[in-house]
Amino acid sequence: MKKITTISLLCAASILGANDTIKLEKIEVQEKVNAKIVKDVSNEQIKSADLAESLTKNIPSISIVRRSGIANDIILRGQKKDNINILIDDAKIYGACPNRMDPPTSHVLSNNIESVEVIEGPYDVENFGTLSGKVKVNTKKPTKEFKGEINAGAGSFGYQKLSANISGGNDKVKVLVSASTEKSDQYEDGNGNDFLEQQKANGVGGFSQYSNDKEEAYEKKTLLTKLIFNIDDSSEIKLSYNANRSDNVLYPNTPMDADYDDSNIYTFGYIKRDLGQYSKELSLDYYYSNVDHPMSTRLRNYDLNSNMMMRDKYMTNHMKSSIKGLKIKNSMEFSDTLYTFGLDASQRNWKGQKFASVAATGVVVPTSISTSLASTDTTNKALFAKIQKTFGKLDLEFGSRYDYTDIDTISSTSNDKKYTSLNANIFATYNTDENTKYFAGLGKASRVPDARELYYAGSGNDDLDQTKNYELDLGFEKTIGNFNIRTKAFYSKLEDYIYNTGTFTNIDAKIYGLDISGFYYLSDELSFDYGIAYQRGKKDGDFADKDLAEIAPLKGNFAVNYEKGNAKFTTEIIAVDSWDSFDSDNGEQALGGYAVVNTKYSNNITKNIGFTLGIDNIFDKTYTSTNTYNDIKYIGLGQTELLNDPGRYFYANLKYSF
Repeated sequence: MKKITTISLLCAASILGANDTIKLEKIEVQEKVNAKIVKDVSNEQIKSADLAESLTKNIPSISIVRRSGIANDIILRGQKKDNINILIDDAKIYGACPNRMDPPTSHVLSNNIESVEVIEGPYDVENFGTLSGKVKVNTKKPTKEFKGEINAGAGSFGYQKLSANISGGNDKVKVLVSASTEKSDQYEDGNGNDFLEQQKANGVGGFSQYSNDKEEAYEKKTLLTKLIFNIDDSSEIKLSYNANRSDNVLYPNTPMDADYDDSNIYTFGYIKRDLGQYSKELSLDYYYSNVDHPMSTRLRNYDLNSNMMMRDKYMTNHMKSSIKGLKIKNSMEFSDTLYTFGLDASQRNWKGQKFASVAATGVVVPTSISTSLASTDTTNKALFAKIQKTFGKLDLEFGSRYDYTDIDTISSTSNDKKYTSLNANIFATYNTDENTKYFAGLGKASRVPDARELYYAGSGNDDLDQTKNYELDLGFEKTIGNFNIRTKAFYSKLEDYIYNTGTFTNIDAKIYGLDISGFYYLSDELSFDYGIAYQRGKKDGDFADKDLAEIAPLKGNFAVNYEKGNAKFTTEIIAVDSWDSFDSDNGEQALGGYAVVNTKYSNNITKNIGFTLGIDNIFDKTYTSTNTYNDIKYIGLGQTELLNDPGRYFYANLKYSF
């Protein structure tokens, strides 16, 4: 039977418990049973370039933090920011904005992505700071055969996109070049309100409103280039460059917008196989990334300091971040046991300045310069090791990591910091038979505070300890004929959890939850996918409101998929319960539940030409997916302004491949 599962809800048909292996000659690495994989992202997620929106649609335990029409953030199992380790082709990138306008997910677009792997929990020792989970983004790879693709897309609210990629090579060299450009006007919610109209409907003062009601919501350009050079049958060199350029990105419920957001990611990798008895595969990887992000009140009606109507004066906070990293890893096999060990090091810099800009004779002159974040380096050095062994029906993996971290600031009024930590985890999978698996994991992970949490003007606290997560995961997977169910529960105890109560502080807390997902194949052409996720978070100690912020309510993703010949048809429902457990002491508020229905049809007209038509939010529902925890600086009079999600959205894409 031909089993088809579309990306509309690939979380439900993810590779949770799959038997796929990665082969390194005689070494076999079994895919983790707690991994969720979203495949073929570039071909399936053509409505928008926003990775956060794609992940929210496909994985129930991920929720979107909507701030704009693009560049949105994610919450995984009730945590976000540095608590989630986000990698792009094994490289790290950190947004520069203290207000999370440019999270890591915003620096790679869906048209350049081949797949995304999500591992929930503290089960990654190779990378620094994997607290609640890892999101690994794999961009497209060069191919030996010559091929390419051109996509032209359009959608509601003036959305336009054009992307193209070409790849080819020979036995020695393979090259890929991919580029895109897109832009959009302000989207309208289910009430027909654009950003400015939402500001007015929420009672936002005239000084904070946009001065131009026709302002474009964003414009983005990207370039991805890759080269793989095969030195010989046992070694290769990999090079890549990923560039993202964003202009005039609007954030209507916060005081500022992004003038531009420019980022670069450079990677270099070398692999050598079969060096001898003690090395089946040796790899060296280096990366460097940087983000340049000025945000300002330029598009608003007021000067931030005087709060007066002065359209010739505006405030700017110009933030910059960068990180460079090096990893050396070796794998070897003895007595049917796979050993992996390595060195990991990185250095992250973050800094920012605020100034007022006065337009004089058409020239912007910066005045009143002050430091918003003194230049800060976070330097990490680590040793890690993993052991993987199979005992009959039992697959066992153990990992450990030791970190030494220096945080150095040039500020004369703040303290430098040093942190050490020893993290470890053990994960076991018992394969009762080919259709039944049980698994359990126990782990401890930590992450150090970032420069904003320690030193940012007005909210930093240089007495912060690092956060520790002690977590237990339990679950099983069962396939009965054409029906599959996977379920897992987790309990996470957080010590010294970094929390924003106006200034950052350490608290103790716990997060626990359950998710159930699976699929049912009704026939060769018709299938059903489902996924449900539930989490709760509580503060420990003497708090008036013990609810933890940003713990999304019960969420369900359901989809019916039909495929026949070259045609695919998918209808999905994303349903979310009312947000009635929230931290009112720290800016959150009650939100109503909602259910959004989306549909998509695609067909290949010829071997080389295909098209896709879709409608998101068919019934033009007015809803809000994101709460207002005061970790973000919002605007509003008396109550923080909520931002509604997009209303009914039509889109179309035409693809030519060769």
